[in-house]
Amino acid sequence: MPTVIAAKKLGIPVVLHESNAFPGIAVKLFKNKADKILVGFKDAKERLDNKKNVIVTGNPIKIKKIDYTESQKEKVKSELGLKLNKPMVLVFGGSQGAQSINRSFIEIIVNKKNKDYQIMWAAGPEQYEKIKEKLSEVNIDIEKIENAKIVPYIYNMEEVMNVADLVVCRSGAMTITEVSVVGKPAIFIPFPFATENHQEYNARVLEKVGAAKIILDKDINSELLGNTINRIIKNTHDLEEMGKNAEKVAIKNVEDNIYKEIKEVINDKK
Repeated sequence: MPTVIAAKKLGIPVVLHESNAFPGIAVKLFKNKADKILVGFKDAKERLDNKKNVIVTGNPIKIKKIDYTESQKEKVKSELGLKLNKPMVLVFGGSQGAQSINRSFIEIIVNKKNKDYQIMWAAGPEQYEKIKEKLSEVNIDIEKIENAKIVPYIYNMEEVMNVADLVVCRSGAMTITEVSVVGKPAIFIPFPFATENHQEYNARVLEKVGAAKIILDKDINSELLGNTINRIIKNTHDLEEMGKNAEKVAIKNVEDNIYKEIKEVINDKK
């Protein structure tokens, strides 16, 4: 907000970018003062009443879709220490982890509810140690879990997401964008304390096209989560269709789109 105010006083053009599906306070406050508003999702444009200068460009991300061969997928899984012939569920909750998701997966592992799939789980550096301690209380070594690999952080997320069969995670704007670009079915557990509940609005973008299921944080438990995973992972047709539906939301050439719109604003001011 201070940057926009200063720019307007100095006569400098203003371009805003809204990454979430529900526009934030700053964007709504300055929507009539900006030369252009660029948005990551069509849903965001629909929620802004002055649509004349609102352009859907998509969100810029580092992760891209990779069309791996079967042997390449096997190589990635092997390097992760995973089995080659079991469906893989990728779990993460942001760099700091997500306690409600972590609690549910601890119970799934303790009760061996993941017999039909394997878990690749980025727990978050702080949460990792707590999970390790919890599992040790029931005599489970975090390094030797059947059908599960738990790590503090995944550094090669592009590779891992591209070989995953299903993603379970929070629903920040960048995560939603990554899931749609890579074309993966997902179960989203929106962070309940996000400003204006924007994570739930983000998750609804993929839910309404049949690419994702949503479990609200207040409802999550190991039984509901486990049943939802099993129902999706066992149906290869549904998995494939959900992945294709996710890709329908993806926007191509995002960086070029953004650059083009900024350049137009600059040229108009000359």
